[in-house]
Amino acid sequence: MKSLVCCVFALLGSIATIASCDKDYDTTCIKTIWYEDADGDGLGNPEVSQSACDQPNGYVANGNDIDDMGSSANSYSGTAAVTQGLATSTTGNIYPAGQRIAKIGTIRSAGNSDWTVPANVNYSDSSFPFAPDLYNPDGTQYNSVSQALLSFDDNNIVEIDASGEIITGYIFADNYFELYINGVAVGKDAIPFTQFNSHIVKFKVSTPYTIAMLLVDWEENLGLGSEANGGSNYHPGDGGMVAVFKDEAGNTVATTGSEWKAQTFYTSPVQDITCPTENGTLRSTANCNTDDANDGSNFYALHWEIPANWTDEDFDDADWPSATTFTNATIGVNNKPSYANFTDVFDESADDAEFIWSTNVILDNEVIVRYTVE
Repeated sequence: MKSLVCCVFALLGSIATIASCDKDYDTTCIKTIWYEDADGDGLGNPEVSQSACDQPNGYVANGNDIDDMGSSANSYSGTAAVTQGLATSTTGNIYPAGQRIAKIGTIRSAGNSDWTVPANVNYSDSSFPFAPDLYNPDGTQYNSVSQALLSFDDNNIVEIDASGEIITGYIFADNYFELYINGVAVGKDAIPFTQFNSHIVKFKVSTPYTIAMLLVDWEENLGLGSEANGGSNYHPGDGGMVAVFKDEAGNTVATTGSEWKAQTFYTSPVQDITCPTENGTLRSTANCNTDDANDGSNFYALHWEIPANWTDEDFDDADWPSATTFTNATIGVNNKPSYANFTDVFDESADDAEFIWSTNVILDNEVIVRYTVE
């Protein structure tokens, strides 16, 4: 309802000034979506917006400028491609039985490259074998290593070299792994996200041979390396993988530790794009915040291309960083039966395997590790 026209008369000497107003005092404003225009070209970033009655400083009504994503990340000087905000889901849920939804999505970087998050995986590829269960909450649950060995189906042994020796591997990964020996697919994780599970694998191979693994810390907030947890919508989850490999005589031939190589290819959430650093091939986010957030929708992510032949035994990983090791307490596994039932092999006193990851077990989400058994 319109207010009455108001007139104000003021006499200044012999001059009369008349001011009038006709204002709708009762009308509620209709908010407009405004987009951040970081480069000042009149076009805004479609992924950074706010609703307001009046135009905020630095924001415009047009949200058609994806180049603004690049200007927001101009202060980043590393080798990664930078994305900001949530990715678009392309695969709804690859494991419906899980406690969390294991989605896959894509996101476009400031340089107009498309990236798959959290990773390109072979989970739905029937030609890539699932690793046999050691302890699977949704499958077979063994109470001990000896029980698992007695029940192992030899049809699940993957032959790489006909004249080789049978090697047995025990693997616990948070959340997902794909295992290759000399470039041959040996086994993948049965549960991509949660619950937590573990596996036993057997393969026939001659020495020397190279173990290469893709490790993925899954995410609910695609493109932002986080999940709803502990009352926060954007909780950066953590990863971690431990493995032990034994020969036919039961001797340990490899355990995870700092002698392995590890490199990250997807890091998120990055709250401040200036915090990551690089030194040669060492990609570090040691200076970055890992706190929970209730709104992390505008946080950043870093992406690097994965070498095409990373699974091969002759791939040169000499300049990759050494794997970083973490304690059981840091990863938080002592209350998980998929690990705790098998501490006689994972925590064997003479050959104690350590949890490994790249430099940041919280922020690094797609990691490749490699080790050669001589």
